[in-house]
Amino acid sequence: MALEKVITEDKIEIVGEFKAVQIRTKTAITDNGVEISSAYSRKVISAGDDYSGESAEVQAICSLVHTEAVVAAHATYIDEMQDF
Repeated sequence: MALEKVITEDKIEIVGEFKAVQIRTKTAITDNGVEISSAYSRKVISAGDDYSGESAEVQAICSLVHTEAVVAAHATYIDEMQDF
């Protein structure tokens, strides 16, 4: 019996006006190459967040969609929401 833990980013989505990047991570346990268990987790990277610790693929996507204009618009939106 050879158990192995395999972690993959199996879904990356860009959503919303401020281009939030959602990453779904799958953790699978395999036994001799046959998946016997899996679980999912999700995280969101908003415009202006630090994404330097993410995978190269996620960093490339964030640098593409989180332009200076998007980051500024998101910051303005957050500031306006704090006034309520």
